[in-house]
Amino acid sequence: MRIAMIGAGYVGLVSGACFADFGHTVTCVDTHAGKIQALKQGEIPIYEPGLAELVASNVKAERLDFTTSLAEGVADADAVFIAVGTPSRRGDGHADLSYVYQAARDIAGAISRYTVVVTKSTVPVGTGDEVERIIRETRAEAEFAVVSNPEFLREGAAITDFKRPDRIVVGTEDERARQVMTELYRPLFLNQSPLLFTSRRTAELTKYAANAFLATKITFINEIADLCEQVGGNVQDVARGIGLDNRIGSKFLHAGPGYGGSCFPKDTLALMKTAQDYGAPVRIVETVVAVNDQRKRAMARKVTEALGGSVRGKTVGVLGLTFKPNTDDMRDAPSIAIITALQDGGAVIKAHDPEGIEQAKLVLDNVTYVDNPYHAAEGADALVIVTEWDAFRALDLKRIHGMMAQPVVIDLRNIYRPDEMESLGFRYSSIGRRTVADA
Repeated sequence: MRIAMIGAGYVGLVSGACFADFGHTVTCVDTHAGKIQALKQGEIPIYEPGLAELVASNVKAERLDFTTSLAEGVADADAVFIAVGTPSRRGDGHADLSYVYQAARDIAGAISRYTVVVTKSTVPVGTGDEVERIIRETRAEAEFAVVSNPEFLREGAAITDFKRPDRIVVGTEDERARQVMTELYRPLFLNQSPLLFTSRRTAELTKYAANAFLATKITFINEIADLCEQVGGNVQDVARGIGLDNRIGSKFLHAGPGYGGSCFPKDTLALMKTAQDYGAPVRIVETVVAVNDQRKRAMARKVTEALGGSVRGKTVGVLGLTFKPNTDDMRDAPSIAIITALQDGGAVIKAHDPEGIEQAKLVLDNVTYVDNPYHAAEGADALVIVTEWDAFRALDLKRIHGMMAQPVVIDLRNIYRPDEMESLGFRYSSIGRRTVADA
């Protein structure tokens, strides 16, 4: 089948490349000429494991191409996916749907036969209704159906998530559209991936509900971690104890500095605002948003306390800048609030990240970026682990101890064990576990 993917960002590029790998013919459309030119030259604008190779192989097989011309990309397409950004709107927190609606207008002018228009972007309930209205108003004679097909891709594991999904949610009550969507995802039937058909509004809400629930699990275990620190418990053991209950499950029960990224912050906020507009407030989600916002700066206070109550004039090494490993995404990363708060307190920051330094430079000023973890530790009064990259899990701790001005480590991802750090002579604090106060 022929597919047009409107938007060659994270979701559009990964989805387009995976559909092409299934054997469909895919054209990714983006208004950013520089991005399209780079993609044509084999340069991938985002870091995602395996994506560069997947794109290259499908371009070579002539199943995947790129253009700035929407009319060219949409011509003769069986399905047109809208995969543009829906960032939080400044001022009120609602999802900004201007890119989605502009794409709908452009698609209306380009389709020439029955076409399934699919919202892949994360959009609030009722967006599909408005997309349908816009296309109908722009071109009354057009034959089309609007479908909701939310993505559930984890950055760092997006290709696996697309090809081996827990479920595929499709919101449509149009039988022709249902047949098209079934055929598009037919290659996944061998893996027995559940294809769940719902109403369009139900599908739109499902994406927000899923992300809000996961954000709630993260926030819950973070608050339990705070309690563990006060009562002498171990949050990792608590997490194992409750995670073995199959009604709860072990995923997203890793205590840390708070969630970030491109999805959870904006999606929880958008769901909260939508619920308020409809007079059905989601108070649990409102609390999750507030607690998570407060937590990031609280992590800076944890660093300050580890250094005796002040960071003024102290050098702090930071390991990990991106919101999670295996991505270069800095959107709402905890490191931003933590570093900013430390700088406000007078700290000097040195930082290393395996993939995120160039993106970090766009949002963090007055930081010395270094090319490996040891340079971040050299001469530092404290070393803070913010992102759990694999490269940080087996550092030469004896070497680091000898390089630091003070042997103070604040592990916000619980990578190391308190007894190990104690035996090596570190002052060590982590999340929801005992603190090694004296080296």
